[in-house]
Amino acid sequence: MADTSDTRTPAQIEADIRRRREVLAETLDEIGVRVHPKTVVGDAKAKVVAHVDRTLGRAYVQVNRVISDVGAQFVDEQGAPRAERIVPVALVVVGVVGLLALGSRRRKG
Repeated sequence: MADTSDTRTPAQIEADIRRRREVLAETLDEIGVRVHPKTVVGDAKAKVVAHVDRTLGRAYVQVNRVISDVGAQFVDEQGAPRAERIVPVALVVVGVVGLLALGSRRRKG
């Protein structure tokens, strides 16, 4: 059988009850703040922003890596441009731009 004897005075019991009520009131206030719609929406927005930041950061690193790799194709180890690679690419770009310009002229006329 459980021992139900309590050696505390009524004043001590009341003080314990008062402390317990204060702790419960703080806990309920915390819960109220956490489940408030503005808090829930703010937390959701923060998670989305963090995810987007991570995704954009990864994309930025990937793009930088690709640009560095492409740039390395057009310069030698000393940093001098490689004409044997730049000239053909420039000719292709000029050709494509020329074709696009001719194509747009024919549609207008």
